[in-house]
Amino acid sequence: MRHLGAEIAAIRPAEVTLRLPFRPELTQQMGYFHAGATTALADSAGGYAALTLFPQGDDVLTTEFKLNLLNPAQGDWLEAIGRVVKAGRTLTVCQLDVHAVHGSARTHVATGLQTLICVRGRAPVTPPGR
Repeated sequence: MRHLGAEIAAIRPAEVTLRLPFRPELTQQMGYFHAGATTALADSAGGYAALTLFPQGDDVLTTEFKLNLLNPAQGDWLEAIGRVVKAGRTLTVCQLDVHAVHGSARTHVATGLQTLICVRGRAPVTPPGR
């Protein structure tokens, strides 16, 4: 997320909102946000939402997700909201919604569901050189 330039906009138990400012490097051939950037933002928002409910010291991995792209993603930034639908001991299901924001206009550009697994007792891995 750091590489893409995403930032956390809001954190609540079971819900996280991420924002990704527009940059030409994040677009596809027609100038819209690339589906890869849209998908990465949605996946991370859901993962962080699930993580808010996990015990400290546990981590999260996505086991499955499906994202429907609804409209071209164009605007000043993307906003992804991950919401926990069902939290379990091992598996958690999240609803994912992504909007493109341009000024005061919001366009729903993607929606989906995600299943995550709680990895017990594993601290996040820090990449070499960090």
